Amino acid sequence: MALPVKEQVGYWTVATAISALALWYLGDVILPFVLGGAIAYFLDPVADKLEDLGASRVLATVLISLVGVLVFVLSVFLVVPTLINQSLALFEAAPQAFNDLWAFLTGRFPQLLDENSTLNQSLMQVGQTIEARGGELLNAVFSSAMSIINVVMLLVIVPVVAFYLLLDWDNMVAKIDDMLPRDHAPVIRTLAGQIDKTLASFIRGMGTVCLILGAYYAIALMVVGLQFGLVVGFVAGGLTFIPYIGALFGGILAIGLALFQFWGDWVVIGLVAGIFVLGQVIEGNILTPNLVGQSVGLHPVWLIFALSVFGTLFGFVGMLVAVPVAAAIGVVARFAIGNYKGGRLYQGHAGKHNE
Repeated sequence: MALPVKEQVGYWTVATAISALALWYLGDVILPFVLGGAIAYFLDPVADKLEDLGASRVLATVLISLVGVLVFVLSVFLVVPTLINQSLALFEAAPQAFNDLWAFLTGRFPQLLDENSTLNQSLMQVGQTIEARGGELLNAVFSSAMSIINVVMLLVIVPVVAFYLLLDWDNMVAKIDDMLPRDHAPVIRTLAGQIDKTLASFIRGMGTVCLILGAYYAIALMVVGLQFGLVVGFVAGGLTFIPYIGALFGGILAIGLALFQFWGDWVVIGLVAGIFVLGQVIEGNILTPNLVGQSVGLHPVWLIFALSVFGTLFGFVGMLVAVPVAAAIGVVARFAIGNYKGGRLYQGHAGKHNE
C-alpha cells in the first residue's frame, strides 16, 4: 500500500533539508565533486557520440580526458598568464584613466566640477577608492579564490572525479532510476527528462556560446590593438549567459578603454564598437538559435535571482548549483501549474460540467 501523501511530503522535506544543510556546512569540501560532476555532465554527450562511432566507454573517456588535459596545459601556459597580467595592468591603469576622465570633464563641463558640487565629491571619492583599493581588491579576489578552490583540488581531485563520473555516468543514471519510488517513477522520469533538456540547452549550449563569443571578442579586440582586450573578451564571454548583459557590459568597457587609448582615431574606436555589434548579430542569429534553442524555460530574471540567493546562502558552490536548481524548480512549477489548471480547484463548476 502506498504511503499517505502527508508522510511522503515529510520524507521529501527531510531530504531537502539534509541536502541544504550539507550544502551549507560542506560547501568547500564538496566543491571539487560539484565541479567534477558538472564537467562530466557537460561532456557526457561527447562520450555518447564516441560510443556511437564504435569506441568503448573507457576509450571515449580516456580520449576526452587527454584532450581536456591538453587544452588545460595550453591554457595555463598561453592564456592564463596573459589574463592575469592584463588584469593587474588594468587595475594599475585605472587611476590614470580616472585622471584622464577628470581632465576631460574639467575641460568640457567646468560648471559641473565645482569643488562643492556632488559630482566633484563623488568622482574624487571614486578615484581615491580605485587608486587605494583596486590592486588590493584584485589580490583579495585571487587569494580568496585560491583559499576556496585549492590548487590540489583543481589539478588533481576535480579531473579525477570528472573522469570516474564520466566513465560511470550511464550506470549511475540507471541505478538512480532503479531507486525511484515505483508509484511516482513515471512522473519523476518525465520531470527529470524535462529538467535535463532545459539544462542541456542552457548549460551545454550557453556554455559553448560563452566560449565562442569570449574567444571572438578577445581575439578581435587584440587584433585591433586594444589594451586589455583579453580581459574584456573574457568578461564579455563569461557574462553572455545573461542576455545582452555580456555584450552591453563588455562593449561599454571596451569602448571606454578605446576612447582613452585611441582618442581622435575614430576608425579604430568604431571597429571596437563594431566588434560587439557583430558579436550580438552572430549570437542572436546563429549561435543561440542553433546551440541553445529559442526557449529553454529559464527566464533571465529568474536566473539572476537564483544566482543571487544561492550565492549569498551557500557561496561559490551555491552559484554552481543555482542553475540546475532553478531549472528543476521551473520544471516542477510548470508541472504543478498544469495539474492545477486541469483540476477542479481551477476549473470549478465549469470543469465539473465539462466532464
